[in-house]
Amino acid sequence: MEKLTFYALSAPEKLDRIGAYLSEKLIRDVSRHRYGYVCIAMEALDQLLMACHCQSINLFVESFLKMVAKLLESEKPDLQILGTNSFVKFANIEEDTPSYHRSYDFFVSRFSEMCHSSHDDLDIRTKIRMSGIKGLQGVVRKTVNDELQANIWDPQHMDKIVPSLLYNLQHAEEAESRSPSPLQTTEKEKESPAELSERCLRELLGRAAYGNIKNAIKPVMIHLDNHSLWEPKTFAVRCFKIIMYSIQPQHSHLVIQQLLGHLDANSRSAATVRAGIVEVLSEAAVIAASGSVGPTVLEVFNTLLRQLRLSIDYALTGSYDCAIIGGTKIIKEHEERMFQEAVIKTTGSFASTLPTYQRSEVMLFIMSKVPLPSLHHPLDTGRAGENRNRLTQIMLLKSLLQVSTGFQCSNMLTALPSSFLDRLLSATLMEDAEIRLFVLQILISFIDRHGNKPKFQTISTISDISILKLKVDKCSRQDTVFMKKHSQQLYRHMYLSCKEESNGRAHYEALYGLLALISIELANEEVVVDLIRLVLAMQELALVNEDNLPLYNRCALYALGAAYLNLISQLTTVPAFCQHIHEVIEMRQKEAPYLLPEGVFAEKPRLSRNVDRLGPEILFRQSKISEVLGGSGYNSDRLSTPYVPQLTDEDRLSKRKSIGETISLQVEVESRNSPEKEERAPAEEITYETLKKAIVDSVAVEEQERERRRQVVEKFQKAPFEEIAAHCGARATLLQSKLNQIFEITIRPPPSPSGTITAAYGQPQSHSIPVYEMKFPDLCVY
Repeated sequence: MEKLTFYALSAPEKLDRIGAYLSEKLIRDVSRHRYGYVCIAMEALDQLLMACHCQSINLFVESFLKMVAKLLESEKPDLQILGTNSFVKFANIEEDTPSYHRSYDFFVSRFSEMCHSSHDDLDIRTKIRMSGIKGLQGVVRKTVNDELQANIWDPQHMDKIVPSLLYNLQHAEEAESRSPSPLQTTEKEKESPAELSERCLRELLGRAAYGNIKNAIKPVMIHLDNHSLWEPKTFAVRCFKIIMYSIQPQHSHLVIQQLLGHLDANSRSAATVRAGIVEVLSEAAVIAASGSVGPTVLEVFNTLLRQLRLSIDYALTGSYDCAIIGGTKIIKEHEERMFQEAVIKTTGSFASTLPTYQRSEVMLFIMSKVPLPSLHHPLDTGRAGENRNRLTQIMLLKSLLQVSTGFQCSNMLTALPSSFLDRLLSATLMEDAEIRLFVLQILISFIDRHGNKPKFQTISTISDISILKLKVDKCSRQDTVFMKKHSQQLYRHMYLSCKEESNGRAHYEALYGLLALISIELANEEVVVDLIRLVLAMQELALVNEDNLPLYNRCALYALGAAYLNLISQLTTVPAFCQHIHEVIEMRQKEAPYLLPEGVFAEKPRLSRNVDRLGPEILFRQSKISEVLGGSGYNSDRLSTPYVPQLTDEDRLSKRKSIGETISLQVEVESRNSPEKEERAPAEEITYETLKKAIVDSVAVEEQERERRRQVVEKFQKAPFEEIAAHCGARATLLQSKLNQIFEITIRPPPSPSGTITAAYGQPQSHSIPVYEMKFPDLCVY
C-alpha cells in the first residue's frame, strides 16, 4: 500500500488508470462474492483518495464513485455500510478543482431508501438507517457550498432528503424532552438514528440561504400532512423548534410565512389539523422573537383573523360550504372552539414579539374587524346573523385582550387614538354581558403600565393599602392631555355599564380595577374629583333605583363605591376625608354588611331587602366629601355638583335607550346648530382671556347645559304627542327651507366677471364662464 501510494503521488497522471483497474477488480469480486478482496480494494481506494490531492484526481473520483455505487446496489447490508463509510470519507475531502459533470442523484435516492430500511433484524435495520443518514449528511456536505456541484436544494432532492430525516426523527421517544442544542447529548444517544438525523437536519438547515428556505420547509409540511402528524402536534412542534433554532435568525419570518400559507391551504381541513398548525405557529413565533413577523406585519394577523372567522362560520353552519364532494364531513363544535382558542393564543404570541408602535397598529387593525352597530356598517340580521356577529365580536375582543396584555406605552394619546377608543367603548353599551366584560379587561390592560392589576383582582375595603405595595408614578403631561380629551367619554361608559342588569361579580371587579388603575396611572386633582363624583353617582343610582335594578346589582354598586372611596381616601391622604369614609364603612359593618364588598362579593352573597330604607349615616355624603376635600385645595364647587353623563349620538345605536331620549337628542343637535341661533350670537373678539376660558372648564356653563338638556328630555318624555309632532314638523319645515336656499345658491350659475348684459326680453342675464377661466384667490389654489 505504501509503494502504491508513493507511485501514485510521484506519477499522478497514472491515478485514473489505477482507479479504473481497482474498480474493475472490485466489480468482479462483488459478483463472485469474494468479499475479502472487496474490502481490500475499497481500503486501497480510500487510502489513495486521502493521500492524493492533485488536479487529475477527478477521473480517479469517477472510478471511486462507480465502486461505491456498486456496493450500495448490493443486497448485503455489510457492503452497503462499507460503501457508505467510504463515501463519507470522500465527502470530508476538500477538492482543489471543481467537477462540472459529477452527479449525486443516485446517491441521494439510495441513501434515502436506506433511511427507510425495514430489515427484519432490528440491529441491522438500525445500522442501515444510520448509514443512510450518514450518506445524506455526506452528500449535503459535499454539495451544499459548491455552486458548481449539483444543486442539492432543488425540490427533487429536498423531497427525498428531508422526509428521510424526519422519518427517523419520528421514531424517537416523544415524551423525551430535548435541549434545543445537540451539544448536551451523551455518546450513547448519538448512536441512535433519531439523534443522528436531528444533527443532520440541523446542519442542512444551518447552511440554507435565503432563497432555499422554502424548498427545505415545504417537504416538512408535506410529510406532516401525509403522516397525520399535526393532530398530536408534539412531533410537529419539535420539528419546527429544530428548524427555528437551526436556520439563520434573519430568515425566521420566511418559515412563519410558509406556515401561514399552509394554514390557508388547509382552511377546510379538520379543526384538529388546523389547531396543530396554529400551535406550531405560536411556538415558532416565540422562538423567532422580533424576527417572526417580518416586513408584512398586518398580513400575519389578517391571516389569523380570517381563519378565526372561517372557523366561526363552520361551527354555525356545520359544513365547509359543500367542499367535500360525495359525502358530508361532520364538524365538531368543541374542536372548532379549541381551534379558535389556539388562534387567539397565537395572536398574542405574535404580538408579544412586536415593538410598541407596531402593537398599536395591530390593535387598531383587530378593532376595525370587530362588527359593531354603527350608522355606516349595518350588522348581519336574522338569528344566524346575530349568532355570527356575537361570536365574531367575542373572538376578536379575546384576540385584542391577548395583544393588549403587557402593552407598555409612555404616550396613551398616540397609542390609543380616538378612532380606536370610540369603537372599543361603544362595545360597553351592548347587551351581551361577556362582550362588556372583555372591553373592561382590555381597558385595564391598556391603563396598567406598572403591573398593579393583580392587586385589584378582588374588591375589598382594606384598612391599610401600603401592604399592597402599589407602584405609583406622577401623572405625566401626555397622560394629562389624554384624560383631558377622553375622560368624560370613559366616565360615561363606566357609568352606563354599571347600570346593566346582566352584570355579574366579574363586571363589578373589572369596574373597580379600572377605577383604581385610572386613579394610580392617570390621575391628577381634576381626575380624582371626577372619579369621586362618578362613584357617588353610582351610589345615587342604587339608592334612587329608577332603572329597577335587581337587589344584587344595587348592593354591588354600594359595595363598589365603598371599596373605591376607601382606596382613593388613602391615596389622597386627606385625614378628614379618610375619617368620613372609615366612619361610614364601620357603620356599615355594624348595621349593613350587605353594602360592603366582603358581604356582596363572596361565594354566597349576603343580601337584604332593607336597601330601600337606608339611613344617611351609612351613605357617603357628597356635601361632606366636597367640604373636607375643598379644605385641602380640591375644587369644592365641582365636587358638590352631581355627576350626570353626557348623551351622544352613540346612544341612538343602543337598544336600551327610549324613543323620547332619542328624539330629544336629535332636536338638541338641530337646535344647537340652528341658523337662527347663529344669527343671534354676537361676534366675539378672540383674546388670550377668551382662549383661557375655553380651555379651563367652566362649571356654571356645564350646569346650564345639563339643565337645558334635562328640560328637553323631560319635555319629550312627558309632553303630549301632538305637541311633539308639531314641534318636530316646524323644525323639519325650517330645515327644508334652508336646504332649498342652499340648493338654489349651488345650482345658480356664477355671475360674469365683466358684469351683466340685457337679453332680448329686457331681463338681465348672467354669463356662465368655464371653471378653468375663473379667477381664484391664491389661498384656494393648491
